[in-house]
Amino acid sequence: MPDPSAQAAHPAWRSPPLLFYGILCLVAGGAVYLSGVLLAVPRHLFGLDRYLLQLNEFIVWYSGIPVLLGCVLAGADLFILLPHKRSGRTVQVEPPPSTDLTVVLTAYNDEESIGPSVLEFRAHPRVKRVIVVSNHSSDRTAERAAECGAVVHDEASPGYGRCVYRCLRESLAYDDTELTLLCEGDQTFRAQDIDKFLAYIPHASIVNGTRIVEQLREYQTQLSTFMYYGNFFVGKLLEAKHLGKGTFTDVGTTYKLCRNEALRRLLPRLDPSVNLEFNAHFLDTALKHGEAIVECPITFYPRVGRSKGGNVDDWRALSVGLRMISGLIFGWGRRGT
Repeated sequence: MPDPSAQAAHPAWRSPPLLFYGILCLVAGGAVYLSGVLLAVPRHLFGLDRYLLQLNEFIVWYSGIPVLLGCVLAGADLFILLPHKRSGRTVQVEPPPSTDLTVVLTAYNDEESIGPSVLEFRAHPRVKRVIVVSNHSSDRTAERAAECGAVVHDEASPGYGRCVYRCLRESLAYDDTELTLLCEGDQTFRAQDIDKFLAYIPHASIVNGTRIVEQLREYQTQLSTFMYYGNFFVGKLLEAKHLGKGTFTDVGTTYKLCRNEALRRLLPRLDPSVNLEFNAHFLDTALKHGEAIVECPITFYPRVGRSKGGNVDDWRALSVGLRMISGLIFGWGRRGT
C-alpha cells in the first residue's frame, strides 16, 4: 500500500479545517440567536423591556458575527482550499495479499449473546479465528465464548477504549491473517456483512461500517432517532475536519475491517483511556495520520441483552456525542495528538 505518512506529512497550515470551524461558528451563532429569541418571551410576558430590551437586542444583533465568520470560513474551504486538498489523489485499488481474517469481539456481561455470535462468525469461510475480549465481565461471558470455540482474554481495566485496544493488540499477535474485523458480541452486527467489507477493503486501509441506510436497519433497536441523527451530525463534523479525505455518516459503529499494517501504525497513536467515544477517536486519529477510510453500509439488528454502552438512553448518548465533539475540537489526549 502507499505510505500514508506522505499524505499526513503536510503541515497543518497548508490544509486547515476551515469548514469544520466554520460549522462550529454557524452552530454557535445559531445558538446565540436562539437564546436571544427565547429571551424575548419573558421580556414581553412580564413587561421587562426596561431591563432586558438592550441585552436582547445586543444578543440578536451580534449573533450575526459568528454566523458571518462561519460562512466565510466554510466558503474559503469549499471553493478555494478543497481543490488543493484533493489534488493528486487517485482511486486506490490494492487487494490485500489474503482475505483471511481474525475476528475480535468486545464483550461486557454478554452471556446471552456471545455464544451465538462466536458461532456465527466462526462459520464464515474467511474467518480463521474469533477472539473475545471480556471487559472483566461478572457473568459467564468468558465461559460461554470459550465453549463456542473463541480465544478468550480478560481485560481487567474498565472502559470500552481499553477493551477495543486489547482486541486489536491480540489480533496483531497472529501472523497468518492480514485483516482484523472488529465487532461487538451482542448480535447487533452479523457475519453476513463480512463479504461487503471484503469488497471495499481494496480501496482503503480501514472499512468502517455505517448504520445510516434506512433499509438495512431494523427499527426496534437501541439506536433511537436522536442517536441516529446525532451520529450523522458528528460524522459530518469529522468529514468537515478532514475535508477531501472521505465521506462519513456514522462515528459510533463498532463494526469495521482493518488492514493489520494500518493497525500497527495506529496503535501507538491511540489512547485506550478514551472510553465510549473511542470509535470517533480511532477514525479521527487514522485520518489525521493519512490512513484511507471508506464507509460500508451494514445491517443493524436489536441487541440481545441489555445495552451498557452509549446507547442506554438519549441522555447518555448526548453525553457521549458531546465528548466526541470535544475530542474533535480539542484533541483526545497524549497519544491521539
